[in-house]
Amino acid sequence: MNSLRNCSKLLLNVSKINVNYTAQRNIRRTYAPTLIELTKRKKLLKTKNPEIRNQFLEWNRDSELYAFNQRLSEKFEMDLLERALTHRSHVIMEEEKQKKVGIENPVINIPDNSELIAEGELILPKIVENYLNLSLPYAPRECIQILANYLLSAEMLSKVTKGIGLEELIFTAEFPIDEITLANTFYALIASLNRCTDLNHTSIFVRDFLIVNLAEKDLMEIYCPDEPFVILDDILLNEDKLPVEPRIIGQSGIMTIQSVYHIGLYSGEEFISSGFGDSIEEAKTAAAMNALSQMFGLTDSSQPIRCNLQISETVESVPLKKWRRSNS
Repeated sequence: MNSLRNCSKLLLNVSKINVNYTAQRNIRRTYAPTLIELTKRKKLLKTKNPEIRNQFLEWNRDSELYAFNQRLSEKFEMDLLERALTHRSHVIMEEEKQKKVGIENPVINIPDNSELIAEGELILPKIVENYLNLSLPYAPRECIQILANYLLSAEMLSKVTKGIGLEELIFTAEFPIDEITLANTFYALIASLNRCTDLNHTSIFVRDFLIVNLAEKDLMEIYCPDEPFVILDDILLNEDKLPVEPRIIGQSGIMTIQSVYHIGLYSGEEFISSGFGDSIEEAKTAAAMNALSQMFGLTDSSQPIRCNLQISETVESVPLKKWRRSNS
């Protein structure tokens, strides 16, 4: 009897263990078939042609433009805003559609944004360079131009255009829309806003949506001169000082694959900067880049680019051939 009782207790314990184990799986039998079905549907969607949102039957363009204006709290006139978002390729596409149905000389009274794009290409670079000159007073003109070119690149302008929700509002024959078309749309948008308001208001718009992208960047990664030693020697020459001289301050693990060199830069007896590297040349370049970043106010510890300034007057930066530390 005792042996039977012990066997029954053992069976009960085993059954409890199995029940607890299966209860902890938390995976239903329908989970795997559901994932397989979803994967099949995703593959089918990729093979179909993508649909253009602004060609849906329930699409209301006037409501979308009004919502865009209110969302950004701006003062776009609806006619100018619609013109800024209409490219020449869309007008040509509409003319071809009328020719296909038998209209020999179609008349399309849709103004495109060609004129606004040309106007924006003149306004936007001036706003960007002027604001960078104001926000980075110690940076030379060459540095300002490189930063401005980064902001005015097609990649950055297209990113901003998508970020403010304009991609689905653009009328163009392209789909998906090319980066150049998105960038040109932003130029046209700036020109239309300048016509609706003034240059100061347009500058604030550019600051809030375009220049603010520099706040999350290491500016020395964007401005990375090929010959920092030459620039440093030219600055010292403008100050009537001796050319820079690299000296080894410290080194470790020379005969290993993890060698480290600490190089200091001196002008006579004046210490300029220092840097680390896996080789002497790499440490010298790092020291020269550190010196330039300190002089131009672009170090990690420097005050970040300010995004609350308002442009009241034109500010010009000093070119490298005239730059000296006394300018800062």
